[in-house]
Amino acid sequence: MPIPIVNSLASWFLKKRFHQIELFLKYPIDVQNELLEELLHTAKNTEVGKQYDFASINSYREFSERVPVTNYEDSQQQIERARKGESNIFWPTPIKWFAKSSGTTNSKSKFIPVSSASLEHCHYAASKDLLCMYLNNNPDANLFLGKSLRLGGSKKLYKENETVFGDLSAILIDNMPFWAEYSSTPNNEVSLMADWEVKMQAIVDQTIQENVTSLAGVPSWMLVLLNNVLESTGKTDLFEIWPNLEVYFHGGVNFDPYIEQYNAILPKENFRYYEIYNASEGFFAIQDRNANKELLLMLDYGIFYEFIPMDTYGSASQKVIPLGEVEVAKNYAIVITTNAGLWRYKIGDTVRFTSISPFRIKVTGRTKHHINVFGEELIIENAEMALKQASKQTQCEIVDYTAAPIFMEGRKKGAHEWIIEFKIPPKDLTLFTKSLDTALMDLNSDYEAKRFNNTTLTMPKVHLARQKLFYDWLKQKNKLGGQHKVPRLSNKRDFMEELLHLNK
Repeated sequence: MPIPIVNSLASWFLKKRFHQIELFLKYPIDVQNELLEELLHTAKNTEVGKQYDFASINSYREFSERVPVTNYEDSQQQIERARKGESNIFWPTPIKWFAKSSGTTNSKSKFIPVSSASLEHCHYAASKDLLCMYLNNNPDANLFLGKSLRLGGSKKLYKENETVFGDLSAILIDNMPFWAEYSSTPNNEVSLMADWEVKMQAIVDQTIQENVTSLAGVPSWMLVLLNNVLESTGKTDLFEIWPNLEVYFHGGVNFDPYIEQYNAILPKENFRYYEIYNASEGFFAIQDRNANKELLLMLDYGIFYEFIPMDTYGSASQKVIPLGEVEVAKNYAIVITTNAGLWRYKIGDTVRFTSISPFRIKVTGRTKHHINVFGEELIIENAEMALKQASKQTQCEIVDYTAAPIFMEGRKKGAHEWIIEFKIPPKDLTLFTKSLDTALMDLNSDYEAKRFNNTTLTMPKVHLARQKLFYDWLKQKNKLGGQHKVPRLSNKRDFMEELLHLNK
């Protein structure tokens, strides 16, 4: 069949999904309540279902009063039993796959259950919806005339007992339908290579021969790959290699610190960027409009959502609310109940609603990745906006960064310590530091109060990181590539001390 016909048929098929999306846009709370009812009914005869008597739960209120909010540690013993082949513990169908979480650089691994239902009706459904929305917004798109360059996890799948574990991306690639593999590059053999550095060159060698029309992957690692492509080919921009490249689908980290570097190697005004929000636990939100970074919360993927206002998070007065009670501009921790058997599970991410009709969000950070040693409540969203402003004022470009507190000693005040790797460093680091400090005070009133007259916090301390410092640090921890990320903010100094030592 000629490729243009394939393109037309695929576009038609994907656009048919749009009327289902319109249903949850119009009736979001009804869709969510029906979903909760369905999840409870499906799991009523599981061990967890019997423990909390799911069969007798008739409302969200009863669900929230009876079933506790959990984290990974609360679920770990049940998950380990499931990994050994036990069934019907928290979900009625056997769980064959477990996504080894790589969202942080902590050595302790998490194994998130991935059911057949979540694979098909969440992760793969979201991939189709992403294309659906993109094609709906861009009828002239020619994605299917070429291939998608996907950059996923760097580790193969491992079998243990009767189950399999590995990076989520490896699980998705291993179960990918034939049509998706046909339209992607590199091939599965290269995609699942364990050695990141060997894999990187193999991807370059294979993809420069293809007609790549789209990119998909985490911005930090994709940038490394694309710069390697340019270096290997001797070209100055990617359109010299892939003239039909039209969109980059990205997620995993905030894109703002990378946008200037991408614009430099993708110098077309009409090139498009589309953001997604997914994790090992599920696929949550998709950018549904061109040139608008707000993400539409997807409400029919087998995930029931609840939220904890961050001003009460972890306190005696902590409250958990359903989707219908969220407010615009407030910061919330996400709690999910899923079709893979996670019940009222805190995933560790925070979001801010930009709209409630429809429900659109921006990811603001992690519940654990913030600095609040002195009551300053600095979150990743504040940090990255301030870095963007300081970079613009001092005409520099940032590659990576992390920040940690300098604790009070004796009569010394506290401070924040930053180590930043620049692609283009500022000519005056003192001016950059002052710009960063001023921007943080403008963005965060708690930080401003602690900085007022150096009451609690003094001026931040900023270190210039050597080239590839963060890359070498991740390599040292065997965490190159895929979904591995540099921790941005921490209340402890462990990461900072390791990086400072490596930076000598």
